[in-house]
Amino acid sequence: MGWRLLGALFAAIVSGMAQAQPAYPARAVRIIVPFAPGGGTDIVARILAARLSDKLGQGFFIDNRPAGSGIVGADAVAKATPDGYTILFAFSSLSSSAKLMSKLPYDPVADFAPVTVATVSPLVLFIHPSLPARTVQEFIAYAKANPGKLNYGSSGLGSSPHLGTELFMSMTGISMTHIPYKGIAPAITAQLANEVQLTMTPIAVGMPHVRAGRLVAMAAAGLKRSGAIPGVPTVDESGVPGFEVVAWWGVLAPARTPRSIVDILNRELRAALDLPDLRKTLFEQGMEPAGGTPEAFAALIKADMDKWGDIGKRLGITLD
Repeated sequence: MGWRLLGALFAAIVSGMAQAQPAYPARAVRIIVPFAPGGGTDIVARILAARLSDKLGQGFFIDNRPAGSGIVGADAVAKATPDGYTILFAFSSLSSSAKLMSKLPYDPVADFAPVTVATVSPLVLFIHPSLPARTVQEFIAYAKANPGKLNYGSSGLGSSPHLGTELFMSMTGISMTHIPYKGIAPAITAQLANEVQLTMTPIAVGMPHVRAGRLVAMAAAGLKRSGAIPGVPTVDESGVPGFEVVAWWGVLAPARTPRSIVDILNRELRAALDLPDLRKTLFEQGMEPAGGTPEAFAALIKADMDKWGDIGKRLGITLD
């Protein structure tokens, strides 16, 4: 009888401790965006942070860490306490560069708990309007006739814009000088000043400048035209068959974050991505809302690492 009483008392204590744990989130949540404000990653993160704040009753605030091609911000999350209060809003550069770096301070698979993919979007080749070219074939001809005169900007070494542009050069036989920046927004700023003549950029970042006449949307990097910019041809249909660079944006937590917290974030993010007004906003930004399970996101990261690791090695790209 004494053992039964002791067992019941222990169970009551454990139950009381569990009930005493505050519901998540009990305080503000920091979302680290590993690029400068104003880029595609930052834009989507702020849209979703506002929705999470409204739905969950706590502030989800953005902490921009624009350094090291996204590595500094991702590393901060990988090493954060796995309690759900520091999470990462990542760009596909997280996986695209992973197999090309021998000194990466984290493992993109082992050190993160994927939550969900937020959006996907083809990147777009934007050029400076001073160039005497408007189509992919005109640009290729100009680049070949003017070796050493063209620069391209990216959001950093190993980023999707960097590797995607290197793939474009390889498939077209042209050469440009790479100038990396701490995010795509600074790269666009440099392009507006004609310091770089081409960027491979998310639709949301480049199109406002196209509408203002400051940039030209030459071609999109999806295999089919984007519904957000149906008048812009694809690189594939412009004479470079098979060319495709589709980026993703998604939320990850540190590894060992309780699955219950991952599930809360996954549920609320997917619910937000299903809202008609939010979907409309994202479509207008050139983003296709995604969603999906943590397991599906983990599989995407691994597949992306393999794809771009193979492409990078074939092109002789090293990022050490």
